Amino acid sequence: MNILMALSQLEITGAEVYATTVGDKLISHGYNVYYVSDTLTRTHRGTFYKLHFNKRSILRRFWHVGYLLYLIKKNKIQLVHAHSRSSRWSCYFACKITGIAMVTSIHGRQSVHTSSKKVHAMGDKVLPVCEEVYKQLIHDFKVPTDIISINRNGVRTEDFFWHAAPTNDKPVISIIGRLTGPKGELCYKLLDECLDFDKYYVQVISASKIDPSFDKFSSQVNFFGHSQNITEILTQSDLVIGAGRVAMESLLCGRPTFAIGEAGAIGIINQNNISQAIATNFGDTGSKELDIDFLKIKSEVEKGLKNKYCSKQVTNIVRQNYDLNKIVDQLENIYQTTYVEKFLKKIPIIMYHRFIQNDSEKGVHGTYLHVEMLEKHFKLLKRMKFETLTFEDLANKEKIFRLELKKRYIIITADDGYEDNYYLLLPLLKKYNFKAVVYAVTKENFNRWDVEVKTNPDILIPLMTLEQIKTISDSGHVEIGGHTLTHPRLNTLTFEEQKMEIEKNKIYLEKLLGRKLISFAYPYGEYNQDSKDIAKKVGYQYAVATNGKQLDTHSDLYQISRIAIFPRTSVFGLWRKIFCTRFLKK
Repeated sequence: MNILMALSQLEITGAEVYATTVGDKLISHGYNVYYVSDTLTRTHRGTFYKLHFNKRSILRRFWHVGYLLYLIKKNKIQLVHAHSRSSRWSCYFACKITGIAMVTSIHGRQSVHTSSKKVHAMGDKVLPVCEEVYKQLIHDFKVPTDIISINRNGVRTEDFFWHAAPTNDKPVISIIGRLTGPKGELCYKLLDECLDFDKYYVQVISASKIDPSFDKFSSQVNFFGHSQNITEILTQSDLVIGAGRVAMESLLCGRPTFAIGEAGAIGIINQNNISQAIATNFGDTGSKELDIDFLKIKSEVEKGLKNKYCSKQVTNIVRQNYDLNKIVDQLENIYQTTYVEKFLKKIPIIMYHRFIQNDSEKGVHGTYLHVEMLEKHFKLLKRMKFETLTFEDLANKEKIFRLELKKRYIIITADDGYEDNYYLLLPLLKKYNFKAVVYAVTKENFNRWDVEVKTNPDILIPLMTLEQIKTISDSGHVEIGGHTLTHPRLNTLTFEEQKMEIEKNKIYLEKLLGRKLISFAYPYGEYNQDSKDIAKKVGYQYAVATNGKQLDTHSDLYQISRIAIFPRTSVFGLWRKIFCTRFLKK
């Protein structure tokens, strides 16, 4: 999938660190990530294009949109991810013109204007980094809640760990962040009103060009430029002052941290205020801007310097909330959902049961299909240039490979494990170089669940032998999935009964095949929450039902819907089920 990250900035910002950190991770997952911004300071993977978003005249705005249209076409962009107010307006119109998907991360409190209320210009999904931004989007901009999802700043938490406390002769206080805009004003007031230079060694780490107003502190404060080794600075500090990612990374290093940003001073972070800190992105956002009582800061600084470390519980909470892998997994799901909803590009999953060669094999229930019609189905899929997948493919490959341009994928499934799957289905899979998933019942030799019933009993149909199951599994054309021991209606059983049916079937098949099972099918398509919980607990990565709410494969991995194929499903009927039911947009 091709992603364009758009930012507007003249110096390094938290948004840039977020975009490049996430972008590098996405690239490792198989995405192609491109960047467009006024500048990009941080080391990154992916191609960077320079565009002066901060020059906002009407003519410039037209130029921005035109250049974005060029980039979208040149790089076959499938989704634009905007990270700033200036860039998102241009991206919004470029995406409108091209019809591609757009998401916007909102990194801070937004200025409220009449135009921004009427036209949000945020695209298909809006991703505030914290709860305070979430609330403002709803309250001030009336953004619909169904397109908003909190997506926090992802941090490579594995790069940060507790270090021994520094042994400085004089306490070192490090202020880290921009020196422009509200953050610059904040830093100036901290230096001018709150910090005693005789008692502390104060250093300011910022990539910003230093305003002449800071000259009055030059003999008492050490002004560093941008540092590529922020961890070393953090670990040598007795107290770190900052907001957003600065505070997160400081706490991950175990350092006492004073969270203060554009909207508020949270104070020294501890277990009592960590929830408030997370909700405000560590002081960067709040109910109103610059809501800070500077008279209390001196005592807070003293309080922070009394401790050599922050609370380990606080560090663990930060690690849990901002782990990059977790954040990127969430972002990938958002990308997929946005793209699928925009272009209706879902993977159709079709469901067969058994196959016949003559009318005497039909039986009572409509769970069969003539093998000649099956071959016609396969010919149609070939003509439509579908490639077949199994759930093992989905598990082994990166999530987004199915969204590749000019690719069509389908999953073929067959329930119960009838003997005809071995004699009739497998040869056609080999002939057309297709793959399928066969869900096998293991404690029955025939379809007892349909035969030994009081009303409307079916004819006896043999199931595959263990040798046949092993053979089709080893063919390379069939993934075997679980389907319980005896094919019961799971939602009528107790939790323990369900667990036995699902787990023992899985254990038995895995021992037979010598490999882990990836997916499970609910018999009759009937299940309850216990069924889903058990399937997940015993190690299944996917579970499929039958017809119902059309969920994509990633929306709920344990409630995946399928398209049922019936005896009278003709070639046109299959085409209509796949295409006209809006599973796939051409």
